[in-house]
Amino acid sequence: MSTAESAGPGLLRAVSRWQIVGLALNDVIGSGVYLLPAAAAALLGAASIWAVLLAGFAVALLVLCFAQASSYFDQPGGAYLYTREAFGRFIGFEVGWMSWLARVASVASLANGLAQACTYFWPAAAGGWQRAAIISGPILLLGWINVRGVKAGARTAVALVIAKMLPLLFFIAVGLWFVRPSRLGALEPPHGGVLGQAALLLLFAYAGFENTPAAAGEYKNPRRDVPFALLAMILIVTLVYSLAQIVALGTLPGIAHSQSPLAEAARRFAGDWGAWLLSAGAIVSIAGNVGNTMLIGPRYLYALAADGYGPRWLARVHPQYRTPAAAIVAQTLIALALALSGSFVQLAMLSVIARLATYLGTAAAVPVLRRRFGDRPGAVRLPWGPAIPIAALLLSGALLASATGSNLIAGAGALAVGGGVYRLWRAVPVVAGA
Repeated sequence: MSTAESAGPGLLRAVSRWQIVGLALNDVIGSGVYLLPAAAAALLGAASIWAVLLAGFAVALLVLCFAQASSYFDQPGGAYLYTREAFGRFIGFEVGWMSWLARVASVASLANGLAQACTYFWPAAAGGWQRAAIISGPILLLGWINVRGVKAGARTAVALVIAKMLPLLFFIAVGLWFVRPSRLGALEPPHGGVLGQAALLLLFAYAGFENTPAAAGEYKNPRRDVPFALLAMILIVTLVYSLAQIVALGTLPGIAHSQSPLAEAARRFAGDWGAWLLSAGAIVSIAGNVGNTMLIGPRYLYALAADGYGPRWLARVHPQYRTPAAAIVAQTLIALALALSGSFVQLAMLSVIARLATYLGTAAAVPVLRRRFGDRPGAVRLPWGPAIPIAALLLSGALLASATGSNLIAGAGALAVGGGVYRLWRAVPVVAGA
C-alpha cells in the first residue's frame, strides 16, 4: 500500500508557503554558522569568502533536484518517497531508514550542544541535574507542541528562525561598516592537501534542506510551495553565510584560532553586549534545529510505518490534532534516552552517510521521475535535460569519497540493520490512522 493511499487523508494540510520557507531556513542555519568562519579561514584563508559562495552554488545543484522531485508529490516522506517511486520499495526503505536514524541522532546531539552553549550564561549547565533539565526540557516541550498540531510546530519553527536570524542580520548590517579590506587578503592561501576537507566542511554547512519535503502531507500546496521554499532558502543562506564570512574575516584578527568567531568579532565592533547577542543567537539557532528535527523526523517514521515497515500504531493519526502523534511520541522518547545516555555519539557518525544516501538517491531518481511524472501540471522542469542531476550525482560521489572510514563503517552497519528490518516488516499491511 502506498503512502498516498494510506497516509494522506488523515493528515491536516495547514502549513503555508512562507512557513515552509521558515522550516527550510531553520533546518540549514544552525550553530554551524557561528563556527564556520573560523574553520573555513583556518583551512582556506582569505579564499574562504569565495569558497563559501561557491559551496552555495554547488549545493544548489542538489537543491534543484529536490525541488523537481518534490513538485511531483504531495505525500510525506521526502527522499524516501522519491527513491521508492523510482527504484522500488527496498531502496526507498533504506533511504528512509537512514534519514530517520540521522534525525534521531541529530536531536540527541543538538540537545547536548544546547546544554554546552548555555554554559556561557550558566556554568552549572555543564553537568548534574541542570544539564539534564536543559537537554530534556526542549525535547519534551517541542514534542508536545508538535503533537498538538503541525501548525503549532510550524509557527514555533518560524518564531525560532526569526529569533536566530536577527543576531546574524545585526552582525552583518553593523559589522560591514567595520570591515578592513586589508584583512580580507591578509591570511595565507590554502594548501592543496586541505581542499577536500574544506569542501566537505563547506558543503555540509548547507545541509538540512533535504528534510523540508518530508512533511509534505501537511503542507497546503506542497507541489508548488516546497520547490519555492527550497530555492528561496538556498539564496538566503548563501547570502547570509557569505556576508558573515566577510564581516568575520574583516573585523577579527587571528580568526582561524577563534573558538567563537562571530561573538568575538561582535565584541570588537559592538562591545560586550554584541558578544552576548551573538552567543544568545547561537543558543537560539540550536533550539531552532531541535524544533525542526522534532517536527520533520517523525514524518519519516510515520511514512515508513504507513507503508508497512513498523508497528501499526506508529502510523496512527491523532483523531483531534490530525498529527502523526504516535510517531512523534516515539521519536521524542528515543531521542531523549539517547541524549541523556550519550549513546547518540555512535549514531552521529551516520549523519554523513545518511545525508549522502538522500542526495544520491534523489539525484538519481530525478530522471526516472521526470519520465514518469514530468507531464503533471505545475511540475518543475529543470533545464539542460539530465545535466543537473548528473552534476549533483558527481558532487555527492565526491562527498562520499571524502567520508572517513568510521563514517563508512557506521553507514554500512546501519544499512545492514535496515535490510533486516525491511525483511521483517515488508509483508505487514498497515492502514494509517488504524
